[in-house]
Amino acid sequence: MTAATAYQCEQVFDGNRLHRDTSLVVKDGLVQGLVPNAQLEADVDRIDLGGGILAPGLIDLQVNGGGGLMLGDAESVEDIARICHAHLSLGTTALTPTLITDTPETTRKVVKLGIEAWARGVRGFQGLHLEGPHLFKGRKGAHDPDLIRSMTDEDMELYLYAAGHLPSLIVTIAPETVTPDQIRRLAGACVHVSLGHSGASYAECKTASEAGASCVTHLFNAMSPLQHREPGLVGAALDLGALSAGLIADGVHVDPVAMKIALKAKEGPGRIFLVTDAMSQTGTDVTSFHLGGREIFRRNGTLTLADGTLAGADIDLPSSLAYLTGNVDVPVETALAMATRDPAEVIGRPLGQLVEGRSADLVHFVDDFSVAGVWVKGHPLSA
Repeated sequence: MTAATAYQCEQVFDGNRLHRDTSLVVKDGLVQGLVPNAQLEADVDRIDLGGGILAPGLIDLQVNGGGGLMLGDAESVEDIARICHAHLSLGTTALTPTLITDTPETTRKVVKLGIEAWARGVRGFQGLHLEGPHLFKGRKGAHDPDLIRSMTDEDMELYLYAAGHLPSLIVTIAPETVTPDQIRRLAGACVHVSLGHSGASYAECKTASEAGASCVTHLFNAMSPLQHREPGLVGAALDLGALSAGLIADGVHVDPVAMKIALKAKEGPGRIFLVTDAMSQTGTDVTSFHLGGREIFRRNGTLTLADGTLAGADIDLPSSLAYLTGNVDVPVETALAMATRDPAEVIGRPLGQLVEGRSADLVHFVDDFSVAGVWVKGHPLSA
């Protein structure tokens, strides 16, 4: 058994609120609790981080790639570890690598690698997100329309198998292309069904929610908008308390005014949480890359196809936090919860809060959410 260590910082965020004059005590890689500095035991080791905020590690449920690699191109567990590490270094200590619409063969390959990654304890890996292929072609975004298709019995069997062998599995579907019975079966097996890339009506979305869908993929993007006679998927995401919704906070995918309105309007208990929709460029300085044989251009903070269609986002979670607090006037506590506690609750994982007994996955922020340090299970990322 190792001695307990007290991490001291100007502010400590526990997943719900900020604390001052308080230390986070960690022992054997697990959180022991938050203790007022004046009550720390004399023999505890102390690490003074100085100014800034010490917070739970960030959580990203939509990560298409990183480190120069897209998930669909992964051929080994080491490739998945490479994607995860690109985000770990940016403070994201838990993520669900995301496969956008692809062939059945590639989907099976990724599921197999994901199961192996979990079994081998790849740092940061917390499951998979399959974004498609059961989407609506009219709201395809950058997805290849030739690969979008209906859900077969073989697909269902794969998803049910994966859900039984992964810590979490998110599957994005369009409610107009998947039946309520299919959603019910997936949700019954603890698959987190997310609605996206859809032109569905509010009524169709409500039916999907009642069947077990619990989430919405990248709110506002690639979905039926909120209109005065047809609220669509955007309206359903905000009005239905059973749905949580991911938000890309880069100021490109969603205007800051729309973000403000959505955050004010969201009906609980579901919440709006942050995602990056990051692509392979994360952690690199590349100016272009390929997706399914099509070139993606990286320019001025955006990723687009040649025709200007947005193809993922060029942002990380710390930058998203800076944008929310600096451009959307979101309180620091609220923004931090959107990147820690809230996504953890979406997938039902014991993450995102500094609670006794949980893994000491931490990030230290300074100067407008710049990352000064990252710890996984109480160990510095470089260790």
